[in-house]
Amino acid sequence: MTFPDIDSVSGLSAREAAERLRTDGYNEIADSRHTSTFQIIVGVIREPMFILLVASGLIYFFLGDISEGLMLLSFVVLVIGITVYQERKTERALEALRNLSSPRALVIRDHEQMRIPGREVVCGDMLILAEGDRVPADGILLYSNNIMVDESLLTGESVPVRKTAWREGLPPARPGGNGQPVVYSGTLVVQGQGLAEVRATGSRTEMGRIGVVLRSLERGDTRLKIEITGIVRTIAVAGLLLCVTIVVVYGLTRHDWLGGFLAGITLAMAILPEEFPVVLTVFLALGAWRISKKNVLTRQVPAIETLGSATVLCVDKTGTLTENRMAVRCFFAGGELCRHDERGKNPVPETCHELAEYAILACKKDPFDPMERALFRLKEGDFGSTEHIHANWILVQEYALKPDLLAMSNVWRSPDGNDYIIAAKGAPEAIFDLCHFDTAQAEALNTQIDIMAADGLRVLGVAKASFTRARLPGEQHDFTFTFLGLVGFADPVRPQVKDAISICYSAGIRVIMITGDYPLTAMNIARQIGLAGADRCLTGAEMEVMSSEELHRQITGFTIFARVVPEQKLHIIDALKANGDVVAMTGDGVNDAPALKSADIGIAMGGRGTDVAREASSLVLLDDNFTSIVSAVRLGRRIYDNIRKAMAYVISVHVPIAGMSLVPVILNMPLILLPVHIVFLELIIDPACSIVFESEKEEADVMHRPPRRVDERLFTKRSILLSILQGTVVLMVVMGVYFMALARGFGEPETRTLAFTAIVFANLSLILTNRSWQETITSTIRTPNRALVWVFSLTLVCLALVLFVPALRELFRFGPVPLPDLVMCAAAGGASVTWFEIYKLWNRKNGTTA
Repeated sequence: MTFPDIDSVSGLSAREAAERLRTDGYNEIADSRHTSTFQIIVGVIREPMFILLVASGLIYFFLGDISEGLMLLSFVVLVIGITVYQERKTERALEALRNLSSPRALVIRDHEQMRIPGREVVCGDMLILAEGDRVPADGILLYSNNIMVDESLLTGESVPVRKTAWREGLPPARPGGNGQPVVYSGTLVVQGQGLAEVRATGSRTEMGRIGVVLRSLERGDTRLKIEITGIVRTIAVAGLLLCVTIVVVYGLTRHDWLGGFLAGITLAMAILPEEFPVVLTVFLALGAWRISKKNVLTRQVPAIETLGSATVLCVDKTGTLTENRMAVRCFFAGGELCRHDERGKNPVPETCHELAEYAILACKKDPFDPMERALFRLKEGDFGSTEHIHANWILVQEYALKPDLLAMSNVWRSPDGNDYIIAAKGAPEAIFDLCHFDTAQAEALNTQIDIMAADGLRVLGVAKASFTRARLPGEQHDFTFTFLGLVGFADPVRPQVKDAISICYSAGIRVIMITGDYPLTAMNIARQIGLAGADRCLTGAEMEVMSSEELHRQITGFTIFARVVPEQKLHIIDALKANGDVVAMTGDGVNDAPALKSADIGIAMGGRGTDVAREASSLVLLDDNFTSIVSAVRLGRRIYDNIRKAMAYVISVHVPIAGMSLVPVILNMPLILLPVHIVFLELIIDPACSIVFESEKEEADVMHRPPRRVDERLFTKRSILLSILQGTVVLMVVMGVYFMALARGFGEPETRTLAFTAIVFANLSLILTNRSWQETITSTIRTPNRALVWVFSLTLVCLALVLFVPALRELFRFGPVPLPDLVMCAAAGGASVTWFEIYKLWNRKNGTTA
């Protein structure tokens, strides 16, 4: 079957597609990784904190304290509810990310080409397939232009198979083997183009039937998770030993073993840092969602950790630094340079008509390439009404680009079948080769190319040939070409790029441009965007003759790499990594995949990138915009900073809680904290560390400091010391309130009330002071944080209820105390962080950070 005019293919209507999506379901195989509510509840039941709560409740029931036991068990239900809510929130975020990362498909619907998520493809859809695409569903090829498919996913055979268009009489097809008209979901187009009609989706595909699901490879635990797990394990072991000691001491000194078990359980609940895994999971999952709002999709969550360490950004020029909206700016024909404005101010001059005619004929009939689209727009002006537009000519054959000849040719036949013409376009040196130019001819034209390239233009050469024989040759070189001229294209720089480059330099990040374009064009763009080192570049040809050691030495002196083929990107990445850099790199093609996988942070292009590039990447740039990468780096640094703040808060807040659970037992004094009080405090700590700190804005200097060392630990000796010191000061203040209350003759319930009030307000103060280790509370309080307002409001309301409602006061073992004393305790708790605020001011005065 010959390829139909793309405009004549209507495809499904939107209504038909929606109906089939409703009846057949999404084009996906059920994800076995989905966590049900029951599984979440089972996970909660297995948590140590849950077990401790249940144990405490059972002990109270055994002691006959039904109300205390019921309240603890109600907290069990509340903890389960909060956990299910948080897990569901994280699941929804991850589900949205999975939807975004679904392999995309180019389909025709309602006569329009559109890219849709692969999961929305339905039976009957018309798929346009091209090199580098992952086939989203099983289908029948209606048109095949040298299309070859890697079906190793289904067959295990690594050799691609050639496909043919469907025709009557072909036997039923199975994966593997040449000459088949069927393409299968999950296979990869490695060559050519095609048009296919979808016949099966989801579990009805060949992949679905054999249970093969394309998923990202499962990776081991990240460095951050390993570090946190080790800390949790150490604290848990130490806490267990302390708990056993408390049970024994309490039982022996007070002859109350059940009370000893309660005291031990209370201490265990106070020490156990179960918030650490929660912080890591929530921050990274919601962080990935926040980054996706900046048009950057996170495919591998560890990339979020690495973003803050990036020292080099290697970016493509076209579409990333520029708008990828090419327009014809000039022609060079007959020794004359002619300017052109596609808005109609400068029509195509008469002397350039033949050049424009053959440039259009050298394009695909339905082009996707930006330069070919720009050439097609020439037909929209006056030039479109001339005899140089051949709408009724028939395309006989295409000669595609090859690595050793960067030019393509189209063979056209006139409607009467008498004339055959060949139109070729490509890199000027390739066109010179086709025209068999000698050195002098090529050098004369190279001077003009340099002039055009210095203006930031991308230059293509155009040639023509004629043909009368009945049999076409196998190679372009077999034609006798005549050189027609040069066409210059401009791709405007994105307006925000210059500022983004400046931000990168402020953040200590080196920006490198890697492009297949002409060196002078690349340097012109570099000057426009303020790229350092815009006066020199290293070309792919120069790299070709370098040894690895020489490239490692030379690479530090260049920020522009031009005329680079995709395979050479891997050499650049490896050289940068060998020099100790943490490299983020953008790529879009099939051949970019090795470099994307080798880079510390591989960033695939979402707009123009191939699916194989996206699968090899850590991040996907949904809008192909360089400024989005910078935004992702900013967010990555913010997320890591906020994890640090949350962890510091968790450490500091557990010190006074553990201390007030331990000290009274050792000193044989009245107990202050019981399991119910620990649960109350945990209901403040959990949302604070997971929601409040996750919502915090970035520090003012987040993009004005050098990248974090990749081997830098989350907990430095200094940060741990400061966190413990914060908690110790709070513990001293609360102990002061405790001893003062006893000295004034308050009973155990009243003393507990005053000490607990001080702990709650100290807890809230720790949240405020840890929002920033640089800015004081008076500065950060002006920065809005809705989660902070909710946590503070609910905490104060709940505290007021348990202090002033008699029934609740009895459940918490509190006693009535005068309001002035409560205010004094609240003030003491708030003042417990004053020293850290003074420490911040001292650091700012001396130009250091906390």
